[in-house]
Amino acid sequence: MLDENRPIQALYGDKGEFLGLFISPQMWDRIEGEVAPVLQRELDRLEQEREPAVKEPIQDWENLKQLWGFNYPVDYDVHCEICGSSTSNWQGDDPRRFVLKAANLSGLVTFECRKCRARIIKKHFKDHIHVETTAPRTSKHTK
Repeated sequence: MLDENRPIQALYGDKGEFLGLFISPQMWDRIEGEVAPVLQRELDRLEQEREPAVKEPIQDWENLKQLWGFNYPVDYDVHCEICGSSTSNWQGDDPRRFVLKAANLSGLVTFECRKCRARIIKKHFKDHIHVETTAPRTSKHTK
């Protein structure tokens, strides 16, 4: 039973397990501006974790590797200059830190950082790799 004199109350199940919090409307009016953004951020993170596996163009990547004609071994490392996320083998990460978005036989390979949604573009040339990182697009509309 809720106590009307307590604006925030912990709720417990029949076995004593914590179920959540009840926040009275009056208290919510006072804290919404500070608490709502934190809750939304955490909901977005949970949603991202629950996203179904992204279909990657793995066959395109495999074709590039099979016909590799560059003067260096196949590279698997990816680094995001925006948020600092990094891996030595993007295919070996579980969960993936980077999602393969495109790969073609000319050596252009594009990834998306799962942490900040930045684009990492690896341009493979005969003797070197040029890497570009582009910040994620921001929407003018908020949720």
